[in-house]
Amino acid sequence: MNTAADQRYLQALDQARRAEGSEGSAALWTLMREEASVKAAQEPILGSYFHATVLNHKSFASALSFRLASKLDNPMLPTMLIRDVITEAVDSDPGILGAAALDIVAAYTRDPACEDLSTPFLFFKGFHALQAHRIAHWLWHRDRRTLAQFFQNQISVTLGVDMHPAARIGSGLMLDHATGIVVGETAVIEDDVSMLHGVTLGGTGKETGDRHPKIRRGVLLAAGCKVIGNIEVGAGAKVGAGSVVLDDVPPGVTVAGVPARVVGRARGKIAAHEMDQSLK
Repeated sequence: MNTAADQRYLQALDQARRAEGSEGSAALWTLMREEASVKAAQEPILGSYFHATVLNHKSFASALSFRLASKLDNPMLPTMLIRDVITEAVDSDPGILGAAALDIVAAYTRDPACEDLSTPFLFFKGFHALQAHRIAHWLWHRDRRTLAQFFQNQISVTLGVDMHPAARIGSGLMLDHATGIVVGETAVIEDDVSMLHGVTLGGTGKETGDRHPKIRRGVLLAAGCKVIGNIEVGAGAKVGAGSVVLDDVPPGVTVAGVPARVVGRARGKIAAHEMDQSLK
């Protein structure tokens, strides 16, 4: 990428971070279309794929509804009907598009395997699962809970990610690899969180009510960690791979082990952005 192009990307990323609602996706969408054109030329056998998913669409909203519907297709509820539901949600709440744009920014800036903006949109199932959850969450809070649960089931079956529609999830998230992520009904995940595969935000048993973790801004949840119960993981904290967290975690620390204990402290950096999974 040359200097001029690099500057365009920086400007697009900044616009996505600053703009509200669907406006945040406009600059990203222009670059994503350019990337798709290049990819189609480089790999002609996938030309129809890139046209169907990106180049045939005039807006990010249109492309997103098509992409998610194709992922959630079911013989009992065909793609076009699923797409109608997604379009309805996006039209009703432009914040869904704005959050999707920030999720793309998160993947692009945190994942070394993500070389451009269109890659998470096209190929990362963590991104797909997160956006589909946003639609299910929208349905849940409009008392369309059966359809929300249908979406949850399809996300789980097709993408290997199980997030309850009632769970409250922020923007600027990265679900890296994503396979096996489980998020319970009363869980809260704030903005700018990074989660790897196999993470569980679960309850402790059969109790009802508010029973799942609260993950504050900038937290890094490493691969396979389990955070159990109505506890809080403080802003900027890091949970080590394979750890089991049963108690509150203070802001800005690293915890690890079974059960997890404080093993380090952050040095003025945001754990979710740094993606450093060492026990520091």
